[in-house]
Amino acid sequence: MATSRTAKVQAEIEKARLKIVEQQAKLKELEQKKTGIENTEILEIVRGMSIPLDELAALLRSVKSGLLPAASGLFVPKPTLADKEESE
Repeated sequence: MATSRTAKVQAEIEKARLKIVEQQAKLKELEQKKTGIENTEILEIVRGMSIPLDELAALLRSVKSGLLPAASGLFVPKPTLADKEESE
């Protein structure tokens, strides 16, 4: 009788392990999806700024080094549908 209870618990352990592996895979997929969406949003913002690449790099270095506060009053609106149509 003890063996059947042990086997039952072992089966539950395996089932739980399988669920954990599935959830870890789902978590990794969702994290990758989130990163992709964030990257797309960043690209939209940067492209909407119309700043030359060398100036953008200098601006970001200034923010990173603390010479220019991140919240220095710079506001970059997201491109609207009208903006996108104009650029096409």
